[in-house]
Amino acid sequence: MQKPDPSGIPLTPGVYVYRDARRRILYVGKARVLRRRVLSYFCEEGLSAKTRAMLQRAVSVECLSTSTEKEALLLESSFIKKHRPPYNIVLRDDKQYALFRLNPKSPFPRLEVVRQARRDGARYFGPFTSALAARETWKLIHRAFHLRRCSDRAMKNRVRPCLYHFMGQCPAPCMGLADAAGYQENVRKVTELLQGRSDALLRDLRAGMEQASENLEFERAAVLRDQIRAVERTVEGQAAVLPGKGDVDVVGLFPGEGGLALGMVFVRGGAVIDGKSFYWAGISLEETAELLWAFAGQYYSRHMPPPRILLPWMPADPEEDAPEPENPGSASGDAESPGQRRLLEAALSDRRGASVRLTVPRGADDRRLVDMAVTNAREQARRQEQRRGGDILEKLARALRLPASPRRIECVDVSHTGGRQTRVGLVVFEDGQPVKEDFRVYAMPDSDDDCATLHAWVARRLHSGPPWPDLLLVDGGRGQLSAVMRALDEAGSRDFPALAGIAKARDAKGQADRRAGNVADRIFVPGRGNPLPLREASPELLFLQNVRDHAHRFAVGRHRRARSGAAFAGELMRLPGIGPATARLLWDRFGSVEAMRAASLDDLCGLPGIGPSRAAQLKEKLGGGKP
Repeated sequence: MQKPDPSGIPLTPGVYVYRDARRRILYVGKARVLRRRVLSYFCEEGLSAKTRAMLQRAVSVECLSTSTEKEALLLESSFIKKHRPPYNIVLRDDKQYALFRLNPKSPFPRLEVVRQARRDGARYFGPFTSALAARETWKLIHRAFHLRRCSDRAMKNRVRPCLYHFMGQCPAPCMGLADAAGYQENVRKVTELLQGRSDALLRDLRAGMEQASENLEFERAAVLRDQIRAVERTVEGQAAVLPGKGDVDVVGLFPGEGGLALGMVFVRGGAVIDGKSFYWAGISLEETAELLWAFAGQYYSRHMPPPRILLPWMPADPEEDAPEPENPGSASGDAESPGQRRLLEAALSDRRGASVRLTVPRGADDRRLVDMAVTNAREQARRQEQRRGGDILEKLARALRLPASPRRIECVDVSHTGGRQTRVGLVVFEDGQPVKEDFRVYAMPDSDDDCATLHAWVARRLHSGPPWPDLLLVDGGRGQLSAVMRALDEAGSRDFPALAGIAKARDAKGQADRRAGNVADRIFVPGRGNPLPLREASPELLFLQNVRDHAHRFAVGRHRRARSGAAFAGELMRLPGIGPATARLLWDRFGSVEAMRAASLDDLCGLPGIGPSRAAQLKEKLGGGKP
């Protein structure tokens, strides 16, 4: 790429984007002074091999100015998440970890497992990378401390106590049967347990049990005994590592033979509660600074940061270490600009709503935690490098004759009943794992012609924009695959992704073999009349079948939901005075007849365009309607 004209690059903070000849984004970066940062890429020395390779493919660079460096940091993270540029360090683990949420503003708080922390005044505890372990702890806490399990809405509309009340595991605040003081005492105990203050809680519980025994209150003593056992079981797998009872996330790095591994340890209330590891192939130690900054920015844009994040060392600021260009232009005021560390701390503090610090080890306890995180990273590197020889994506690339491993795979399937309520389901796999938050459903015009539906769907997918797949898998044979190819050709995007179709094997009569356990599906690719000669039950074929099965289940499930909604809307419209618009409002808000009948007048008044009089009429009609 040729060096850009310095006068065309602003002197403001912002984001710069390198693109290739097909306008695809290769790299996204941020800068406190765009001109100085962009021109530093065209110095002869100091560039890494990855940067030089990127510049060989790039043909243009675009700059987007922002008002502040913090805005540039957030915009960079958003661009990377959306476009996943190949030369950025991209965090591919997008799932939200399990958290416990407890809202102290409620008169009878409910402990729930959630996936995302919000700034809503509630208390959050975690994270837990294993949702199963979080659920088991949640069940254990409820059996011991008897908090309500129903949602606020269900509690408001309940007309009799739930089953848990009759099992002795809920005090039934929904019916006014709960003692407020006793309930808040249980909330306090649960809060102490989740904050890691288990020692003090156990002392209080044991003292209370002994006092109850002396007073011959054996039922109360038995309750306290069960609570002691629950607390001990909850904390028995947690190792106390910080005498100060702090909350901290710890990061460790380990350079493997083929890439760089990063390990995390989550410490809450002074105890290790969980850990997580990541691996990036092809990353060397010289790119450690970029990796740490990029990881912190992307990871904590999705997860709530703790008060302290412990790094193995403080990485250098990439702009301060960048080679100076020959003619960087004026950069007045840049000396007073905050460094990467303070900028990131400010952004994370805004997200948390309290102070967040990035620190390095300062003592034996901190160094022990970093060593633990490094051990996790080392194990992740070992696992990844053991898998490299048998990587399923590499095998798939060889089987389909692709130029590179398909890191992002999209699979599409059509579902309908007699051509009605036609839905196209799209599932996404990245690095061999489903990315459920990227699954999409497309409502298409009613049609029983799958090929025509897929042809029309291609325009919808192109309109959705990037990220584009490395492989688009179509659930169907040559006909469905040809329809997609024709639509891409008509849109001028024939070479947009690699394409393949997966169809059921044929039985002796030439019919599709749909028997359970069939492992002889056929794989079609463009330009080839016969299916690929993949061995039955081969890893590549089994992997494609798994992707196809995800797409099939997703498309069928969404079609059934749409069909049920249409049937239910028809039931509603048979009631006098309820038309299509009102039926759709009720369906979108409540989702079932039972929920509609349980809705209060206030709930119905909350619908757009529904006043008190209309709500009363709806309440009366719904009460007499058939489910």
